Amino acid sequence: MLTLESKIETLTRVGASSAKKLNRLGIKTAGDLLYAFPFRYDDFTKLTPIAQIRAGEPAHTVGRIELIQNKRSHRRRMYVTEALLTDGGETVKVIWFNQPFIAKNLKVGDRVSIAGKVEEDFAGPFFSSPNYERLSGGQPIHTQGFVPNYHLTEGLTQKQFRFLIKQAIGLAPALRDILPEPIRKKYRLDGISRAIEKIHFPKNRKEAEEARRRIAFDELLILQLGSQLVRQELEAAKALKISFNEASTKSLVESLPFKLTDDQRKAAWQILKDMEQGRPMSRLLEGDVGSGKTLVAALAMYNTALNGHQAVLLAPTEILAGQHFNTVSRLLANTEVKIGLVTRTDKRFKIYDLRFKNEAKGKKKVSAQDITEAADIVIGTHALIQERIQFNDLALAVIDEQHRFGVEQRKTLIKKAGGGLTPHFLSMTATPIPRSLALALYGDLDVSIIKELPAGRKKILTRAVPEEKRQAAYNFIREQIAAGRQAFVICPLIDPSDVLGVKSVKEEFEKLDKRIFPDLSIGLMHGKLNAAEKERIMRDFLENKIKILVSTSVIEVGVDVPNASIMMIEGAERFGLAQLHQFRGRVGRSEHQSYCFLFTDSEGEKSRERLKALENHYDGFELAKMDLELRGAGEVYGTAQSGFPDLKVASLFDYELMKEAREAAEELLSEDHKLKKWPELLQLARPKAEAAHLE
Repeated sequence: MLTLESKIETLTRVGASSAKKLNRLGIKTAGDLLYAFPFRYDDFTKLTPIAQIRAGEPAHTVGRIELIQNKRSHRRRMYVTEALLTDGGETVKVIWFNQPFIAKNLKVGDRVSIAGKVEEDFAGPFFSSPNYERLSGGQPIHTQGFVPNYHLTEGLTQKQFRFLIKQAIGLAPALRDILPEPIRKKYRLDGISRAIEKIHFPKNRKEAEEARRRIAFDELLILQLGSQLVRQELEAAKALKISFNEASTKSLVESLPFKLTDDQRKAAWQILKDMEQGRPMSRLLEGDVGSGKTLVAALAMYNTALNGHQAVLLAPTEILAGQHFNTVSRLLANTEVKIGLVTRTDKRFKIYDLRFKNEAKGKKKVSAQDITEAADIVIGTHALIQERIQFNDLALAVIDEQHRFGVEQRKTLIKKAGGGLTPHFLSMTATPIPRSLALALYGDLDVSIIKELPAGRKKILTRAVPEEKRQAAYNFIREQIAAGRQAFVICPLIDPSDVLGVKSVKEEFEKLDKRIFPDLSIGLMHGKLNAAEKERIMRDFLENKIKILVSTSVIEVGVDVPNASIMMIEGAERFGLAQLHQFRGRVGRSEHQSYCFLFTDSEGEKSRERLKALENHYDGFELAKMDLELRGAGEVYGTAQSGFPDLKVASLFDYELMKEAREAAEELLSEDHKLKKWPELLQLARPKAEAAHLE
C-alpha cells in the first residue's frame, strides 16, 4: 500500500534510473512528490474547433485520426510522424519529430485530445509536437483543463512527471495540517490536503490561486514566526552605545575624492542614530551592486573605532573579503584606524599611520588572534567566527549578503564579543526588496535603501540579441577583449537538459572554448565546485588570466571585477528581471563603457516584452515589480527568488498575505496562545529563525 513515506521506486514506472533523476530534484518519497509544485499552467480549459485554430497561439482540440504514418527526413536526419485529425468539420495536420513510437500508440479511428503549439506552413496551420491522449475513459491530465508544468531534470518529461503526481495525489488527505483551525478560518484558507490537490490539478485559475494562497501563507507564516522569535530575543538584549562623532566624520567625508549621494548620507545617518541606543541595532542596508553600501558601512565602523570599540565586516568569499579590506583601507587611509584581514589563506594588518608606513610597508605576518586583539576593524569571511579567536571589544558586526548568515553564527559572534553585550548588526544586500515588503517580511529589521548610483557611473548598454545577430555579438566581444576588457557569460543550468531546452553551462563552455574563442583563456564556474576551486577561478579572472568566465548564477553574489565590461546571458528568459539586473550589475564598475547582451530561445511575446523592460529600466525595484506583472498569475512561482529566504510559492509582492501572516504570527506568539501549543509550527519556525537571515 502506498503511503507518504513510500520510497519513490514503489510507484508504477519508476525504476532505478528514474529514481536517480527524481532524487536529483530532491524527491525521494511519494510524499515529496506532493511538494514539487508546478511553476506554470497551460490553460486548455477551452476546446477550440479545428476551424478556429490560429498559428502562434497554443490550442486544445479533440478529433478522430484519419491518417498516421512515419516518414524519414533525410535532410534533417530524423523521423517525422504525421497525422491528420478531423473533428467532423475541418481537418488539421499534426507533426511529431523523432518520436516514431507514436505511430504505434495511435491508430486510424482513435479519438484523441491534442494540445500544444500551432505553427503555419504553406498548407496552413498545423500542430507541432503537441501533447496527445487517447480518449478511452478516464479524465485526460495532459491536454485538457488547467495543465500543470513542473521544473524537471534531464531525462524526465512533463508527461512522466504528471503521471507520477497523479499516482501520489490520493495521499493528500493523509497530510497533517500544521495550521491551527482558528487561523485557517480567520484568513479563509483551504485545508492543506485540499490545497495540495488543487495546486497540482486545479479545475480553473481561481482554484490554482486559492491553493497558491494557502501554501504561500504557510511559507510566510513560518518566516514571520522565525522573525518574531528573533525579535523577542533582541528586545531583551543590551548593546554598547556608540556616540556619533560629527566633527571627525565630517572631516573624513570631506577628504574623500567624491561626494556622497543623498541616499548614502541618509542611510549613514539612520545607522549612526541607531547605534546611539542601548539596544542592539538590527538594520538591513539595501542597494544595487555598486551603489556604495561599503562606504556607508565604513562610516559606521569608523565611528565604532572612534568610540574605542571594535567592528567586524564578514563577507561570503575570501576574494570579496579581500576587496572589502582594500576598499575600507583606502577610504580610511588618512585616519589612524587599524584594519586587519583574516581569511583562511590571508592574514594581513594595515596601520594607516604615516609614522609606520615606511617601517611596516603596510604589512606584517600576524596570526588571526594578533589581528583581532589589535585591530579596530576586522574584515574576514564567515570562517572568521569559526576560528578559535576572541574579539577584543566587539560593538558592531557588518554582514555582506545577509541571507547567507544565520542566527547560529550571530550567537557565536555574541559569545566571541564577550561582556554579555550584543553587538549592533548591520546587514547588506543587493537583492531589490521594496521597503514595505522588507519590513513585512523581516519583522525584526529596520531598512535603509540606497537607490542612487554614484555620480559619473555610466549606464550599462543592454540589448536583447536575436539569434541572427549572435555572431556579430561574438565579434564585438572579441574586439572588447582585444582592447583589454573581459566578459562574463551566464547560463541557467549545470547539466544539459533536453526537456527544458536551455543552454547548459558545460555545453556553453565547450562551445566557446573549442569553437568560438579557441585562442582565448576561458574559465568555467558553477555551484558544484568546492569553495577553494571557485576562489581560484575568481582570482584568475580578477587577475585577467581568464578572459571569459562562463558561469551559472553563482556569480551573482560576487566580486568587483572593474576590468569586465561585458555580461552575456544565455536563456535570459529563464531568469527573473531582478536577477538579470543583478547579473548586469557585475559589469560597469569602472570608467569603461559596459554592455549586457541577453540571448533567448523564446519566440514568445511575453519574453520579448520582459527583456525589453531590461533594455529601458535600471531600477531593481521597478524591474522586480514589472516582472511579476508581466509573468502574470499563470506562474505559480518563477525562477528562484535569489537572495530571498526559501520562498517556493510566495511572491515578493504578496504584501497583503505577508501582513496577514505577520498578524497571525503575532497572535500565535501572544500571551494567550504561546507557540508551545503548536509544537510542529515551532519546530519549523526555529530553523527559519536560524537560517533565513541574520537578525
